[in-house]
Amino acid sequence: MEFSLLETLRHQPTWVQLLLSLGFLHFSRLSFSFLKWIYIFFLRQPKNLLDYGRWAIVTGPTDGIGKAMAFELVRRGLNLILVGRNPEKLKQVTGELRAEVPTVELVSIAIECLDVGILVNNAAASYAVPKCLHEVDEGMFTELVKVNMDALTEITRVVLLRMLKKKKGAIVNVGSGSSVIAPSYPCLLFMPVPKRDYVDQLSRSLHHEYKEKGIDVQCQVPSYIVTKMVPDIRRSFFNSAPEEYALPAVRAIGFGTTVLPYWRHSMQCYFAKLARRASLMNGYYVLPLREENSIQLKA
Repeated sequence: MEFSLLETLRHQPTWVQLLLSLGFLHFSRLSFSFLKWIYIFFLRQPKNLLDYGRWAIVTGPTDGIGKAMAFELVRRGLNLILVGRNPEKLKQVTGELRAEVPTVELVSIAIECLDVGILVNNAAASYAVPKCLHEVDEGMFTELVKVNMDALTEITRVVLLRMLKKKKGAIVNVGSGSSVIAPSYPCLLFMPVPKRDYVDQLSRSLHHEYKEKGIDVQCQVPSYIVTKMVPDIRRSFFNSAPEEYALPAVRAIGFGTTVLPYWRHSMQCYFAKLARRASLMNGYYVLPLREENSIQLKA
């Protein structure tokens, strides 16, 4: 059977053989990509995060992704420095973390004397409803820029100085899946300032600047997570709970520069890229615009 098949192929016209060869190469490429996807999301072993250091800093740890990642980090033996704006919420989360892992150390002090190995920049600000850029008042715009860009950059700079001295560390900047799913994501939605693109580009630049110095910098770009930052979003196959996202997010630390840690979000990204960009944009723009000006901050 095999001999007759080879003979049949050998007697085909050249153009048929060429098309078959191209088809085989395309199939091989797709197969390799699929096997690589399986390995990354289901088979690859995570790094030992304690190799970076005994302490991790988490910004915005009182709710959503930041809180869920804080729990995953303490389960892996790290002590935490929690950075937030609301003392009452920080106290509540501290109690929950100590109940989960009684031996964990949690502090809110200067970092000079601590072996800080990991920084998770998760804190972000947004407003509850979609707005066009000209509808954002000056006070809100200033607050958004300070929280989403200035604070992230400053704390990264401070922590980098500590990591450079010991020549190791990991920095995780939490961005937005829209930066890879829909690069021209409208400004009227939930990240009115270009945080998603700024964080992604900053992470890429820092990765290339510091990778030879033992510091891993990455931007994680989750799709929709059901948190207070994204109103009217319900859980579904693609819309994940923070706890579902946190485990693969922590496992992905140290691998890649711009990553979608959760396999469902990776599938969503693949299907979205198959759709026409115009269709994606039309779907976003029909969301209702309201006149509320309240700002939501992740403490």
